[in-house]
Amino acid sequence: MKLISQNTKVLIIGAGPSGLMMAAQLLRYGIEPIIIDSKLGPTDYSKALAVQARSMEIYRQMGLVDEVLKGGKPNTGLHFFYDGKLKSTLEIVNTGEGETPYPYIFIYPQSKNERVLINDLTQKVVPVYWGTTLKSLKQNAKSVDAIITGDGEDVTITADWVIGADGAHSEVRHQLNIHFNGDTYPHLFYLADFVSNHDDEYIGLNLSAKGFAGFFPTSEKNGYRLIGSMPNQLMDKADVTFDDIIPFTEQITHKSLIVNKCNWFTTYKLSHRMADKFRSGRCFLIGDAAHIHSPVGGQGMNTGLQDAYNLAWKLAGVINGKLYETTLNSYAAERMPVASQLLKTTDRLFNIIMSKSWFSQGLKKYVLPQALQLLWKNESIRKAFFQRVSQLDINYRHSNINLHLSHAHRIKAGDRLPYLKLYDEKKQVETDLHAWCSKPGFTLILLGRLPEMELLAFARWITQYYGPGLNFFYLPPSDKNQHIFDAFEVKTDHAKALVVRPDNYIGFLSDTVDMDIINNYLHSNAGLIRL
Repeated sequence: MKLISQNTKVLIIGAGPSGLMMAAQLLRYGIEPIIIDSKLGPTDYSKALAVQARSMEIYRQMGLVDEVLKGGKPNTGLHFFYDGKLKSTLEIVNTGEGETPYPYIFIYPQSKNERVLINDLTQKVVPVYWGTTLKSLKQNAKSVDAIITGDGEDVTITADWVIGADGAHSEVRHQLNIHFNGDTYPHLFYLADFVSNHDDEYIGLNLSAKGFAGFFPTSEKNGYRLIGSMPNQLMDKADVTFDDIIPFTEQITHKSLIVNKCNWFTTYKLSHRMADKFRSGRCFLIGDAAHIHSPVGGQGMNTGLQDAYNLAWKLAGVINGKLYETTLNSYAAERMPVASQLLKTTDRLFNIIMSKSWFSQGLKKYVLPQALQLLWKNESIRKAFFQRVSQLDINYRHSNINLHLSHAHRIKAGDRLPYLKLYDEKKQVETDLHAWCSKPGFTLILLGRLPEMELLAFARWITQYYGPGLNFFYLPPSDKNQHIFDAFEVKTDHAKALVVRPDNYIGFLSDTVDMDIINNYLHSNAGLIRL
């Protein structure tokens, strides 16, 4: 399909995971974006390998999780080796049991994420314009003019909003003159996707004074990804091949590496950088265009998906006239601290892994494995680890679009809505809080025993002033649902009100059920426009 000059609500530059997620999320709110990419088509080669639980929850809300589950597999755990000797084992599968429907790290590479999202867009007749490149951006107070080139022709797309999802070398970021602060690590790395007779469901992290080699089972049968540091002897060699690497890998692992087929081999450098702002006027940056870091912990692609998830409902609300434009300020306010903390954490861990100092080698050989094995026996530490890696612990408590009016301290406004199973008293079926909040829009949930007339008044108020932009559920006390009341610290004979944002974060939590206070939150904090 040929792209022609036209006007559009949203132009997305970049059809990687974050750009595709942005498009798919906007479609949930009835907005059809234009999405372009300079590549000639989707690629089968990608560095990201894992989907974390928080991203799986997004796919569930979108109705795509069954397709994702069919194409991947949970990771079993991690083996830590030093000089070929097994030092510790961390069992990961089901570590997050009870915290999420997906209590594991799910092996599902970036290429498959892209394809499941492209299929979703295709079914909804939203194409990706491949082989199409951004040449220039010029914006004013009301729109952005983008000069796009494809098939040797230039066209002008006039967009109300532009999303830069075009990766680490973002042309959008360049056109906006946004600084990308950070540095490139001095180390050179290699990556190989291969098939072997070896069958191990564990990630194998091999450390040695001679270097690092990590083996990651892929979603394919007997498939592995090998990532390692380039040996000094090969640093100056041109056209390094996988065959060149194998002997050095065997020196680190002290094992023979059997390769039946190599699907992909590349060498590359890693950087840790972050844009000094995520928004300029009517343009936004998401994913690698906004932040890049080491692959430690499998956070990069997932963070980009979360960027899109956070921004899409806010932008859709503004476009559809349901949210004040000021709500868009919360995107950078919420996501920049997440990216900044992630850069700091992955940078520290990466430097420990790569350091060749005698102190660091001693730490990795003698102290770290034993410490990990000991700490892993503690259930609280295991859960805290899973919460961090899975991105379930990310919160926006300090965001001004959230309001906490409760004495509860375990769950607060700005937290991700906990995954809690419940018995729906009205429908007489078992479900969960996430399922209640699966529709687009905000969700008001009232907990406690309330008079029927008060519930009817809330229903009429919502219909009159907010319509489908505010979903409504009521949960009375019962033995089957007491765990929910305990989780939200609802005292006997008391009631609580919570408003869940479209991205399944708690926007409002109050110890009283007061229509005026809820209305004030929706209007003044969340920026929801009344009908």
